Amino acid sequence: MTNWQHKVQYYETDQMQIVHHSNYIRWFEEARTYLMEEMNFGHEKMEAEGIVVPVLSVSSEFKTMTRFGETVAIEAKITEFTGVKMTIEYRIIDQETGDLRCIGESKHAFLDKETYRPISLKR
Repeated sequence: MTNWQHKVQYYETDQMQIVHHSNYIRWFEEARTYLMEEMNFGHEKMEAEGIVVPVLSVSSEFKTMTRFGETVAIEAKITEFTGVKMTIEYRIIDQETGDLRCIGESKHAFLDKETYRPISLKR
């Protein structure tokens, strides 16, 4: 599991200064990128090895509102890895209060960069 921190920017909010729902997906990606880099298997390395990792699905459930100026911690952890597919779960937590803001999940596949056919990383 890894923690990524993000300070909410004004442009990420709506008229009520509440984070627009589409931004949570971006934050998931920030945390996922950080997680993969921490595992020494970031996007640059994967692509250099001929691997791409598309998103198959993503979901989120909002628990409490996140507002402009707050800093959140985004926890990301791999909960399933088959070699061909991977699932990552996310928890977004207010850094100051500890309140849970959002939970989510993304599913990914590992594909050959040239053919877009599934490959197994267990090889």
